[in-house]
Amino acid sequence: QVQLVESGGGLVQAGGSLRLSCAASGSTANINAVGWYRRAPGKQREMVALLPSGRPTDYADSVKGRFTISRDNDKNTVYMQMNNLKPEDTAVYYCYARVSNLIGQYDKWGQGTQVTVSS
Repeated sequence: QVQLVESGGGLVQAGGSLRLSCAASGSTANINAVGWYRRAPGKQREMVALLPSGRPTDYADSVKGRFTISRDNDKNTVYMQMNNLKPEDTAVYYCYARVSNLIGQYDKWGQGTQVTVSS
């Protein structure tokens, strides 16, 4: 099993920056993709950044050039640096991992961290 714990959310003014962290524990060697999703009030959850092992990083068009996802394998931690934040970035952000096991793959989610951007 894999566990994910996010941190780093908070309240920031428009134009500011935040860095989210996601610490993974458990069977981390079985993780073959990590990423961040978000759910804004009244909207569906959407992919923000996805980092598959050995494949290019994918970003939502709305965050390209502002957000950067990275992974520290030694620390089993995924980060997302968010710069030039906008009010429309306000959402609950969820860490994501795609994990392989003997019978296939499954999705694992963190508990979420709130990001609020004031105008």
